[in-house]
Amino acid sequence: MYSIPDNVPVSIIIPNYNYGRFLRRSIDSALEQSHDNAEVIVVDDASTDETADVVASYGSQIKTCLREVNGGHAAAFNTGFASSSGRIVLFLDADDYLYPNAVSEIIDAWEDDTAQVQFRLHIVDEQQQVKDVFPPRELRFDSGDVTPHLLQKGRYQTSVTSGLAFPRSTLDAVMPVPETDFRQGADGYLATVAPLHGMVTSIDTCLGAYRMHGDNHSAFAEKLGQRARWRVQHDFRRLEALSDQAAEIGLEVAPDIGLRDPVHLEERLASLCIDQSQHPVADDSRLALAAAGACASMEMNTSLRRRAMLAAWFLSVGVLPLRLAKSVLSWKLVASSRPAFLLRISKGIRRALG
Repeated sequence: MYSIPDNVPVSIIIPNYNYGRFLRRSIDSALEQSHDNAEVIVVDDASTDETADVVASYGSQIKTCLREVNGGHAAAFNTGFASSSGRIVLFLDADDYLYPNAVSEIIDAWEDDTAQVQFRLHIVDEQQQVKDVFPPRELRFDSGDVTPHLLQKGRYQTSVTSGLAFPRSTLDAVMPVPETDFRQGADGYLATVAPLHGMVTSIDTCLGAYRMHGDNHSAFAEKLGQRARWRVQHDFRRLEALSDQAAEIGLEVAPDIGLRDPVHLEERLASLCIDQSQHPVADDSRLALAAAGACASMEMNTSLRRRAMLAAWFLSVGVLPLRLAKSVLSWKLVASSRPAFLLRISKGIRRALG
């Protein structure tokens, strides 16, 4: 274990666009860290709501970067990073918040070769009531050298924006985030390429809250096909960035990398089933994707029962009549669509797997 100074400078960057109603809780959580050497940077991406008043009320307690033109997630990340000075950097979504011990716990877990720290988050609603944990506790974090996972399937078990922290040296190697490709989902880029530059350190406790609400980019459940297409295309952009970064250090990704990742295959199958006319991969077939998904599921870092159930789910979507397949897809991907009996079964299974 590498011991870094207790007073190491830390930057908490809060990208914001029209989340003024949540922003104060996010800023307060950054200012209330038990670690006493953290700068708080709010990047406002040309908001049109009450954000300006919220930011102004903090005066010199925070550093503010005001973008004149909305550029999206990546542009806000790049702007904030350029204005930061910390040796450790966190990107905190404006609708999320950290617990007071978050930075201190990150520093305690730090090792000399850490390229990324990841931790779990409580999922909360708009009223900050805890509903669940992300990632679910039954999904084990991948830690240490995750490069083999990335090169073989393009993914490993990690967290989202507000559950990640990076050393400045790693970010210097991989930023700026490509702004056109990652207008949304800039954290996906960072979590994909950062581990090529060191080890992933995992903290298995919740150090913050991931707020779910109707405006989340990732929460448009009523538009399942649109969500699936966006995630498939985002994956393709991630994998292209991974391939480019890997090539720079003499590594090569597997040629069929997308067909080894059950998360990618799940969204790809959903896109194909729900609206084949707009599906981004012309030669995909349900059966082929389902078979690949079943095989990939059995390689996951989780219990045998969970792997077998996911494999069975893939196969059922692949062989059932399309109308039934769509229902099975919806039941898994959108919890609110599940019949009551399935919700009870799902909760029972999660308790058993946990």
